[in-house]
Amino acid sequence: MAGESYVDHEVLAQFAQDRVNVSKKDAQERRTQVNYLRERLAGYIAEHPYYDLVKLRASGSTAKHTAIRRRSGEGSDADVAAYVRSNDPDQDEAGLLDWLRDRCIEVYGKTKVAEDFVISHHAVGITLRASGLKIDVAPVLYTGEPDDLGHLVTRQGNRVLTSVTLHLRFIEKRKHKNEAGSGYTELIRLLKAWIREAKRQDTDLRCKSFLLELLVAHPWDNGWNGEPLQVDDYPRAIEQVLAYIVRTGLKTPIAFADFYDPAEVMASSDAIQVWDPVNPENNVASTYTEADRQRLVDQAATALDAVSWAATTPNKGDANDAWRTLFGPSFEGA
Repeated sequence: MAGESYVDHEVLAQFAQDRVNVSKKDAQERRTQVNYLRERLAGYIAEHPYYDLVKLRASGSTAKHTAIRRRSGEGSDADVAAYVRSNDPDQDEAGLLDWLRDRCIEVYGKTKVAEDFVISHHAVGITLRASGLKIDVAPVLYTGEPDDLGHLVTRQGNRVLTSVTLHLRFIEKRKHKNEAGSGYTELIRLLKAWIREAKRQDTDLRCKSFLLELLVAHPWDNGWNGEPLQVDDYPRAIEQVLAYIVRTGLKTPIAFADFYDPAEVMASSDAIQVWDPVNPENNVASTYTEADRQRLVDQAATALDAVSWAATTPNKGDANDAWRTLFGPSFEGA
């Protein structure tokens, strides 16, 4: 980015504080609701013989401090991993999500309706109508392995290796690299705000939160175009990540060496290949089609054009309008 820009690091940092980051009030409400669930779920699980509750762990974007404010109708506010141990070797694991949903219903008793408990691919979603909060509870089969390694169980009964602890360690390592600190996670949150606005404009766009986190981690680890990822300059860092997506077309496989040898990753024909840093068998984008890949790249190209224009235009209004292409009308700008 050449020259002086009206929308600089400080402007985006203030926008994140005002419009993107989870407020202290909302964060406290999430903790209160998760603690309520944690305290009561253990008791209800203990009353049923099929599984023992080993532990409940905060997980996902909230635990990693990459969550953004949720708009009405969007995703979950908090993610919880329920580590359970089976008491019956013949237990049908495909029924684990139904079993956990029933336990969650018991926690809230008659205060909620059946429609407030929705089973997704690997979690039970709980909608709290009074506050508008949502909690996703994912059951993880625990077999005593270190670092909270365990297996998510999908609706079809498939096992997917995961670890809340290692996922948190993965992002913490990058926050501490070169003393990036909160700048690393703030960049992720700003990019999530871009994806949220992009999805509002294109309801068919796919880019899950975890995938976006890994698309930031890769250029952070390796740099982009001969330059480190500039997390102390948000406009430049956003431009770098967008350029990475556009120029690679997301056709280059991404794997990380934190917890396994990338050589363990098997050959794949998936349109996008970004491998879970905990599990070399789990491509987090395995369900994305070629059309999904192209749609995401096209959105990144549009955003990249806007960021480049904002950096060079001599008009403050034009610069602000360009950034509204990424963040929507709530972006007030310089």
